[in-house]
Amino acid sequence: MELRFATRDDIAELQRIRGAVRENRLVSTVIGVDDYVRYQAGTARTWVALLDGRIAGFASGDRATGNIWALFVDPIYEGLGVGRALHDAMITWLHEVTPMLWLTTERGTRAEHFYRAAGWRETAELGVELRFELART
Repeated sequence: MELRFATRDDIAELQRIRGAVRENRLVSTVIGVDDYVRYQAGTARTWVALLDGRIAGFASGDRATGNIWALFVDPIYEGLGVGRALHDAMITWLHEVTPMLWLTTERGTRAEHFYRAAGWRETAELGVELRFELART
């Protein structure tokens, strides 16, 4: 598996993966090209994981806010360690300058279980979503 920073040329594939996931699907929000571009410069970055030359998943985070905006794996690559590899690369990069990270995810999902297993701590209930935080160790 190869990890690299995403480029503008990757955006169509990131949007495809985001729309293909089985959980945490967008129903009322449209994420456009500008949203993806924002996470490719300045204090934010997006990583892609490549398997057999194809983008298998992506993760986005922002050092200024400590927020993880996205971590999604193409369903055909689930269970191969793609999500964990992206998570670990992103956390390492973010924690270089940001002591506390946060994200939200839907309650009762595989994502909730994934973050708990990775050491994230639930800090708030926000309707159907939960807020998690991860301190630098």
